[in-house]
Amino acid sequence: MDTAVVVAIIIVTVLTGTVLQRLSGTGVGLVVAPVLALLLGPAFGVFMTNVTTVISGLLIMFAVWRFINWRAYLLIAPAAAVGAWPAAWLVGALPTAWLSILLGSLVVSALLLTVFARRIPEWKSPGAAVAAGFLGGFFNTTSGVAAPVMVIYSRLSRWEQVGFSATLQPVFMTMGIASVVSKLVMGAVEPGPVGSLHFGLLLLIIPCSVGLGLLIATPLTRVVTAALARRLAMVLAAVGGVAAIVRGAFELIA
Repeated sequence: MDTAVVVAIIIVTVLTGTVLQRLSGTGVGLVVAPVLALLLGPAFGVFMTNVTTVISGLLIMFAVWRFINWRAYLLIAPAAAVGAWPAAWLVGALPTAWLSILLGSLVVSALLLTVFARRIPEWKSPGAAVAAGFLGGFFNTTSGVAAPVMVIYSRLSRWEQVGFSATLQPVFMTMGIASVVSKLVMGAVEPGPVGSLHFGLLLLIIPCSVGLGLLIATPLTRVVTAALARRLAMVLAAVGGVAAIVRGAFELIA
């Protein structure tokens, strides 16, 4: 695929994910991970998704600072950092085709759990937050998608939407940092050129796209509901997840 086309798709994808995340609290990982995995390969695509979540989580965090529940963050974030390490080992150990299938399967399975887990028991203990953090960190490192895990936890804990979506931003930022660091330390991914698309170019494109996405999203917060943005993000993630499974399957057959 031509480099200019790849760059254009990345910009549109990151823009879309950022807008949806600003509107609903989730979106960057859901939308960006499957697309970048298809464009850049599963390992490097998820790695760049992790980089994107660090930037988007940091920038959006400042916009929602007063609603963040820091006590909940301090329960979730350390567990997420721990969960990243076994996941980084798994990413380094799996062949590309199987990693693509794993990524797509995790995305689709997590989305199905989110959709069908309507009536689930209440679980508000600190243990629930720690478990959600560990699983979220694991999912984020392997697939770039931690949002479904956190949504299920929000339903278990009966966490109200405003505080939950705000607290997700530093949580996602921390998960992204843990994923990036663990992968680099364990040699699970090596940043480098993807065809003629260089790592330095990606590091220029992604922050600019996130910033532009936030500018677009700010006025939309007055007219687009969080529920609509969340549904759109999940639909896009499902399409990307299925595409990743198909890609991996074709690689195994070929």
